[in-house]
Amino acid sequence: MRRRRLWFAGTAIPALAIALAGCGPTAHPAARQCGSARTAANVRVLIEISHGPVDCPTAMQVEQDYAAALAEGKAPGNGGGGPVSVNGWTCLGFDTPQVLRTGHTSKCTKDSSQILAVLAPAPS
Repeated sequence: MRRRRLWFAGTAIPALAIALAGCGPTAHPAARQCGSARTAANVRVLIEISHGPVDCPTAMQVEQDYAAALAEGKAPGNGGGGPVSVNGWTCLGFDTPQVLRTGHTSKCTKDSSQILAVLAPAPS
């Protein structure tokens, strides 16, 4: 019996570590990272291009303009995340459960391009 417990404890810890390693928000590995910005609520996010022909300066400007529009109260609803039109892009914020699940705070789309704002890792 003791042998079985040791085997289980020895396999449970690495399995738990593997499970925890996959938890929390992460950037998409295939996305192009553009830099960091702040949301309208002053939360640091990483801006990434998940797909489409858009460059980083454009992505950063769209995200800055989206944050400014939210701060100015231009989002429909009760302080919600949109959709808001920003320079031909459609931007919207995600609700808290989705932010916690995916790490994505908002996305902006135009044609086949998509820009994501992703929660930045907490400083260590």
